[in-house]
Amino acid sequence: MATLSDVARRAGVSPATASRVINGSSKPVTDELRERVLAAVAELQYVPNAHAQLLARSHRSAVGVIVHDVSDPYFAEITRGLQRVATDQGRLLMICNSYRDPDRELEYVELLRGHQVAALILAGSGYHDDAFTRQLNEKLAAYEATGGRVAVIGRHEHSGDAVMPDNRAGGYLAGRELCELGHRAIGVVAGPRILTTTTDRLAGLRQALAEQGLDLPERRIRYAEFDRDGGAEATARLLDADPELTAIAALNDSMAIGALATLRARSLAVPQRVSVVGFDDMPIARDVTPALTTVRLPLVDMGVRAMSLVLGVEAPAPRVEVLPAELVRRDTAGPAPQAARGTAGVAPSPRRGADGS
Repeated sequence: MATLSDVARRAGVSPATASRVINGSSKPVTDELRERVLAAVAELQYVPNAHAQLLARSHRSAVGVIVHDVSDPYFAEITRGLQRVATDQGRLLMICNSYRDPDRELEYVELLRGHQVAALILAGSGYHDDAFTRQLNEKLAAYEATGGRVAVIGRHEHSGDAVMPDNRAGGYLAGRELCELGHRAIGVVAGPRILTTTTDRLAGLRQALAEQGLDLPERRIRYAEFDRDGGAEATARLLDADPELTAIAALNDSMAIGALATLRARSLAVPQRVSVVGFDDMPIARDVTPALTTVRLPLVDMGVRAMSLVLGVEAPAPRVEVLPAELVRRDTAGPAPQAARGTAGVAPSPRRGADGS
């Protein structure tokens, strides 16, 4: 492979001049020298070293993103939005999977800071962990002191730019829908207790039930990983503890799909015997059978907005953008079985089409 010195010799210039041309230095170089260097680059098929370019340039070009797991459809959709803006602006995206390990997130912040990324985006949920939050904020403050930009997606205890999906409102929409359908025995398949996303979605669900005079006892909540297997296992535990459940609210779509698998294995018809509502409206939600009623979040737009914040003009004060949740009615939620409706006192709402209209 050709080196920078090879390019300099072919162009008849010093290595420093060749480097200034290749790395886009602000120091002036004559048009004649620039053309000779670029011609030499083309003839030798020279490929610049990315790390050397990063050090040579007066501005940083890469953006670091820390997600819980990019294979999770939730984060895959957010990453699509992040990538869209990064690509449009000629930025390299460095994606790190923390797998919901707080210590790994701290390590990645340090690693990305060492790589001198232009901006850093935390795309996963915040944690209910004071010690972790304190350490994270210290590391982010040190990074920002060097000129780095930070944005978070979701509720984090960090003072800075944030894109906030309205998780609490989404939980409320899911709970209200089930109440309006006459359900009183509602179980919840929740994510990990430590995540603020779980807390916020559950709080909205509780609020909707409370407005109809319904409690949500702990025996009707099962916490598990935010994935298909977690949803399946949590649903099995719910049904074992309370076989009379007529509805399950899953706090993400992957868990809802796991719930559907467990119900199918137990020959419990959906929605005739048990209704299911998911959360996020991942692409697969419309393709499962029956199609999943869920709460839609604008996942791609969340990524677009976060990347736009860190690459756009810096504001004098932190900006918080709240993106709304929307109920999408499909086929997994229906009226409670007549024998189980009791005195719900709420008439079922008119059904809407599979597109939510």
